[in-house]
Amino acid sequence: QVQLVESGGGLVQPGGSLRLSCVFSGTLFSVYVMGWYRQAPGKQRELVATISSGGNTNYADSVKGRFTISRDNAKTTVYLQMISLKPEDTAVYYCNARWTATRNYWGQGTQVTVSS
Repeated sequence: QVQLVESGGGLVQPGGSLRLSCVFSGTLFSVYVMGWYRQAPGKQRELVATISSGGNTNYADSVKGRFTISRDNAKTTVYLQMISLKPEDTAVYYCNARWTATRNYWGQGTQVTVSS
């Protein structure tokens, strides 16, 4: 069984930075596509960024150039570095690990609030 634990959320002013971390507990971390998603109040959950087992990355247009996803296979951790944060980035951020249709796991989420 896979467990994902996010950390690093918080309150930050517009233009500020945060780094989210997601620790993967389980086996075969390196084969999973890891991703970050977010859900703002009243909105559907949306993709933020993903990183494949080979390190290929994919970003939502709204975060390109501001967010960077990375993974450390030795630490079984995935990161989301966020800079130039905007109020519209406010959401609960969820970590996702996906290998197959049945091996698709979510963390509990971490709140990011961008406000002055």
